[in-house]
Amino acid sequence: MKDMIWLLRRTIRSMLRGYKSLLVFLITPVIGIVLAFLIIGGSANPSPLNVGVVNLDAGEPVSDGILAYLEDIEPMEIVTLPSIGEAEEVVLSGELDVAIAIPEGYAQALIEGSADAKAELMALEGSEVASYVELMLNRYVENVSALAAATSGDVAAFEERYAQLDAVAEFGLRKETSEDLSAGRNMTNRSIGYLVIVMMFSAVSLSTHMIKERENRTYYRLLAAPSSSRAYVASNVAANVLLLMLQVAIVLTVMTAGFGIRPGAPVWSIALALVLFAWVAVGLSLVIVAFSRNAINANALQNLLIIPTCLIAGCMFPVEAMPTPLRAIAEFLPQRWLLEGIDGLQSGAPAATLVLNGLTLAAFALTFCLVAAYKFGRNRDTRTFI
Repeated sequence: MKDMIWLLRRTIRSMLRGYKSLLVFLITPVIGIVLAFLIIGGSANPSPLNVGVVNLDAGEPVSDGILAYLEDIEPMEIVTLPSIGEAEEVVLSGELDVAIAIPEGYAQALIEGSADAKAELMALEGSEVASYVELMLNRYVENVSALAAATSGDVAAFEERYAQLDAVAEFGLRKETSEDLSAGRNMTNRSIGYLVIVMMFSAVSLSTHMIKERENRTYYRLLAAPSSSRAYVASNVAANVLLLMLQVAIVLTVMTAGFGIRPGAPVWSIALALVLFAWVAVGLSLVIVAFSRNAINANALQNLLIIPTCLIAGCMFPVEAMPTPLRAIAEFLPQRWLLEGIDGLQSGAPAATLVLNGLTLAAFALTFCLVAAYKFGRNRDTRTFI
């Protein structure tokens, strides 16, 4: 046990001997949070939609009602304009996202069911805001048209029912604002996705330390002391897991305390899932080391395995954006099972489902360790570890 503890302390010191290595292992995971905050953080507080309205039919209940209806829609900000010409200018200059021109006699034409009852929409080509405003405007106009059809063009009857409709709507409407948790969950998922990539590269980098010590003969000098090769590998694995757990702790602390991101699930449960994945990352790193004859081969193999699998598993962007065949492949990757488990924690999935994700990750870790142990045991080279 003393040899094991001594090897563990020595391994950690040698892995983090330089301050540059320490910064890479401890600061790099935080960069993922910053990226997620910059990419997704802006969507949590969407900018208002600037809509201009030219009401040339002012004084009519229907025309004024359109203006009041649009003002109640969030996040629209309504600006009244005096003329169509000025509306076109501000839209072209980009000061307004879209402008609506209500022509004179619009309300009367709408009540009579005339085809001339058309409001003009002014926006730049391809504007998504214009499509949204048009959808909301058409919804209101369709309701008014249905009311006009029911009164058969009788202006007095229409105005009476229109007033009653507004009275009922004002009486029965209750507005409640609920907190939007989607932005926090999205930032959490992206931060964890970037953390998974960093953890896998860190695990391989730390395990490759064994190859470097084998190449510079340090490994053989250690074995000359009363230390076994199994204790050497075990100390490397333990140091690897401890450093990955430190990365997890740093990321979760910075994410919740530093950036104020609410993950949508208990932090301890997310930490537990990430610690379990740390064993998967270490197991995979041992497989890479077992099949690599030198550090160059290990670096090439890690690039071949980690980047494509993390991309397919959804660590960089949502897996739903990928084609169906790639989504099917993602189901066989441990990164996907981790992300699905965390998504289940955020959604309040049944415990049985989450246990399945945990057991699957444990199976991946065990499989990788067994493959690495078998390869180490079959290696006839004098440079073998076990």
